[in-house]
Amino acid sequence: MDQVNKPAHYTQGAVETIDAIEASMNADEFCAYLKGNAMKYLWRYRHKGKPEQDLRKARWYLDLLLERLVAVGDHQRRASLVSSRSSLR
Repeated sequence: MDQVNKPAHYTQGAVETIDAIEASMNADEFCAYLKGNAMKYLWRYRHKGKPEQDLRKARWYLDLLLERLVAVGDHQRRASLVSSRSSLR
């Protein structure tokens, strides 16, 4: 069982907890949530007895944060291009 990427206790039926949390927040709130969780695992990795697992969890949250930030940046760039094309007409 993968305790970092797919812990069984974070899935109820077909819905993963992280997906439900993301659906309940706007993009900025979700990014703040991801940052906070990464910080939590970085803060405690030496104190809970599984430092490698906690660092992998921190990286998981950081990777997802980066993925979301890139997606938002791409969306904003596309919106900016559409806007600038409209103003040229």
